[in-house]
Amino acid sequence: MKYPGKNDPLMGAADSSKRPMLMDVVHGRLRVKHYSLKTEKAYVYWIRRYIAANRGRHPREMGGAEVEAFLTRLAVQDNVSASTQNQALSALLFLYREVLGQELPWMENCVRAHGARKLPVVLSVGQVNQLLAQLSGREYLMAALLYGAGLRLMECLRLRVKDINLQRTELTVRDGKGGKDRKTVLPRRLVPLLEAQLRQVAALHLADLQVGCGYTSLPFALARKYPNAPRELAWQYLFPAVRRGIDPLDGREKRHHIDEKVLQRAVRNAAQRAGILSPVSPHTLRHCFATHLLEAGSDIRTVQELLGHKDLATTQIYTHVLNRGPGGVISPIDR
Repeated sequence: MKYPGKNDPLMGAADSSKRPMLMDVVHGRLRVKHYSLKTEKAYVYWIRRYIAANRGRHPREMGGAEVEAFLTRLAVQDNVSASTQNQALSALLFLYREVLGQELPWMENCVRAHGARKLPVVLSVGQVNQLLAQLSGREYLMAALLYGAGLRLMECLRLRVKDINLQRTELTVRDGKGGKDRKTVLPRRLVPLLEAQLRQVAALHLADLQVGCGYTSLPFALARKYPNAPRELAWQYLFPAVRRGIDPLDGREKRHHIDEKVLQRAVRNAAQRAGILSPVSPHTLRHCFATHLLEAGSDIRTVQELLGHKDLATTQIYTHVLNRGPGGVISPIDR
């Protein structure tokens, strides 16, 4: 069986009386399960590649042998990383389990690739200060939150006005990794900058409302439950995009948060200007947050909670990069 064409019932048809196309069902299941748009695009990409690699055969006609061959081809011929191979596997498991409703024995036996364990890059306090000194405005505030609150990049960009509690100096991270909410510290020195940022967001939102816009995207089905919420200030992003855009999910003009590449590029350029030779990304600042807290004597369980780690072993990796050398050993030459 060849890969269905545009008008095939499996892949799409203009006649709504026919069965929905396969990829429409994939999109629908991903949204029902509350996967992010970024994950949705990645899963659809890998499912399409899997079908194309097998000359258009329908996934129902394939199974463990084809999945294993596809993943092997990615590793051997395409030389993809372990994380990329695992993402492709996750997409195919989603296809068979959630879309086709098949629970096959081979699914449980699929071996996920394991990349080499790498210690996180951690800068000294002085290097972090040098890096931050090369930033200004919005980019400085975002980078300072990554370091001062231990946020992941997307957690920072997805902060909303209502997540900032200046009185209690705490941030609420909603729907973080693993779909969990958590609270973390809000650095006091950033309060004046956050107050100014909140005023800018309010002014921008008012300007949007005056031209009949003012909408932002809401997670899951909250927009249906609270129809006025998308235009409320509390739900606006703390770091809104400069321009409004069309939401691909509903076609409405909205103001989203800024693109992640903005901060990635700013941090990389700041590190170069600061003369830091180590590879630095926004996530490096989160590594520094954890390591510097542990160096200052913070309890590892507290650090685990602030970082939102499910497993303590994930947090313990930072004990290997403390300033006391591997394993906490002090070299005899330093005694």
